[in-house]
Amino acid sequence: MKTIQTIAIIGASGNMGAAISKSLAKGNYRLLLCANDLDKVQAVAEEIQSNQPAASVEAVDCSVDASWEADIIIAAVPHDAEREVAQKIKEVANQKIVISIANPLNDSYDGLVTAPYTSAAEELQKLLPNAKVIKAFNTTFAADFATPVIDGKQADAFVAGNDEEALQTVSELVSTAGFNPIVAGDLSVSGTLERMQLLLIQLNMKYDYNWLAGWKILHQ
Repeated sequence: MKTIQTIAIIGASGNMGAAISKSLAKGNYRLLLCANDLDKVQAVAEEIQSNQPAASVEAVDCSVDASWEADIIIAAVPHDAEREVAQKIKEVANQKIVISIANPLNDSYDGLVTAPYTSAAEELQKLLPNAKVIKAFNTTFAADFATPVIDGKQADAFVAGNDEEALQTVSELVSTAGFNPIVAGDLSVSGTLERMQLLLIQLNMKYDYNWLAGWKILHQ
């Protein structure tokens, strides 16, 4: 029998964190949800339990405690909060998978705050040198989790990282969330994925463009 994996989702009360939590609750995982506002994260946990009574989900008030128990840690926080998260979990993240969903956008959404030839995920890997950082979920919007299937086909979601086993594990998470996982390459590809999402956000702001609708056109 496969061991049930424990996943800590830091920032589970935010739009993306809540969407990821609800989607992964469909799988055979134990979820530990945490955020700065315990009341809000408790509300997410209660909603999950109401809709999926069989789900194993718990709201906790400390990212360190959650990460200590977890096999996988999802940092569902903005880029500017990743450093603080890394400082809190550094000692307990050794050899664990840490998923970065962040896009390092500037305030005007016309560029990234990271230096050229690097990425938010690569910066997080430097902060957590003994963890297995994987980039995932950064090219999906929170609303996409409700409708990840178009014409019976799962929409694509990209994954990048340096550890093959970790990539496989995260690909399974992406599939559980309803998307078709595509391993885009090693962690250095994260910069491309983050710039891709910047472009998608710009197109969405300018033309109300939905990349999932574009995906549908490309796959007809």
